[in-house]
Amino acid sequence: MSSSTPLNRAADSLKRATSALGSKIRSVGGSGKHPGGQPGGQSGNRPRPGNGRGKQSKLHPAAVWAEAAGTAGELLAPVWSKIRAYWLRFAWPVLSVVSVLGWVVLAAAVALWIAGQSWGWQEAKSAAMVAFLLFVFAIAFIVGRSAYGVVLDLARTRVAVGDDAVGSIAVSNVSARPLLPASLELPVGANTAVFHLPRMKPAQVHEDLFTIPTARRAVIVVGPVRSVRADPLHLLRRRVLWTEPVDLYVHPRTVPLGGSAAGFIRDLEGMPTTELSSADVSFHALRDYVPGDDRRHIHWKTTARTNKLMVRQFEETRRAHLAISLSINTDEYDSEHEFEMAISVAGSIGRQAIREQRELDVLTQKGPLRCETGRNLLDDMTRIVGAPMRKTAVDLARTLSDTVPNASVVFFVVGSQVTATELRSAAASIMPGVRSLAVRIQPGAAPSRANIADLTVLTVGDLDDLAIVLRKAAA
Repeated sequence: MSSSTPLNRAADSLKRATSALGSKIRSVGGSGKHPGGQPGGQSGNRPRPGNGRGKQSKLHPAAVWAEAAGTAGELLAPVWSKIRAYWLRFAWPVLSVVSVLGWVVLAAAVALWIAGQSWGWQEAKSAAMVAFLLFVFAIAFIVGRSAYGVVLDLARTRVAVGDDAVGSIAVSNVSARPLLPASLELPVGANTAVFHLPRMKPAQVHEDLFTIPTARRAVIVVGPVRSVRADPLHLLRRRVLWTEPVDLYVHPRTVPLGGSAAGFIRDLEGMPTTELSSADVSFHALRDYVPGDDRRHIHWKTTARTNKLMVRQFEETRRAHLAISLSINTDEYDSEHEFEMAISVAGSIGRQAIREQRELDVLTQKGPLRCETGRNLLDDMTRIVGAPMRKTAVDLARTLSDTVPNASVVFFVVGSQVTATELRSAAASIMPGVRSLAVRIQPGAAPSRANIADLTVLTVGDLDDLAIVLRKAAA
């Protein structure tokens, strides 16, 4: 048998516990008289072995119980997993059919039957029999198989806050016999929508439309569609799943910005480096032709004048690398509306950077967001959950400086509770030569621009004012 089996591991644990128990007992038993007439095994004035303080070690009951509990857990883990698997496969599907009212009626029937048998109450026995017959009749309503073809279709799985999220459910009878009226349930987040199906002939299709409210940024799980068969008293309810759940992303609202003039670096060649390349945008010098060079870069005028092939040599450039520091510490925001506006501002700037094919990094206190595409960025922003935390916007700026050392433009998106001193500390953590801008969210405030040393502070009172303040920063 392999040494990695649970039984062998449990045996090893038991052996270790036994050996530890034996050593403890021997150390405690060594305090008696040993040969030589010296108590505690002492010979003359020699110190007693122990913990170095002359005290005897004792066996702690908690350690024994902990070792025994760990051994028992390893022994019973395989048995428990099998019991749980059988329960979920066989017992739970049957017991989950009984509703809360059904369990109450069943308990009352058992109690009445016991009372009738104990004290000879015929009325109690009669009531118990009635309850039992109700259960028998309820079973007749839920047995059998339904043959539905259900299609759940969402027109769009990604919408912005305030947009319409429309979907449809198409149900068809794929059996060769008519189906009785039934109900379909569609879970939508924490709520459940109910659709009533009429009596359907073979191959008949019934379609229902529905609208999902999108007043808040969220990831809403729509589905799975399930059919419900129940008796008139709802003692038993049988649910059958027909579709898989679908995630509906309600993205934060974003606004379009006015291209590169909206606060981004407008130099399309980017920032030059000291590295030379044989193909780039920024021309640097001419050099002798080397076999393997691209002939398209041969400078023919110089070649004709010097009577030898000369090729252009370029200076490698680096495009603008944008980094956004989005604080999700709710202690730095005055309200939930202010926090949501900060997410919308960061999303708007990030989408514009991706649209202009800039390198982009977005960082929060809980880690970086995906920035490969605008969809990935907004999907991750939809999952953002703000919370009070010890890490402030200043700490996030320091993390950003270490995580994105090659950034050329940095945006700090913060709430109105962040002070000018904290913004100055955040800007001081950024490498010299990096352009830093702080977007301070303050609903209702007039759009404005101010400077704190090398940091440009932009105040945004409404999301629609973002393009205006960014143009001011770019001026």
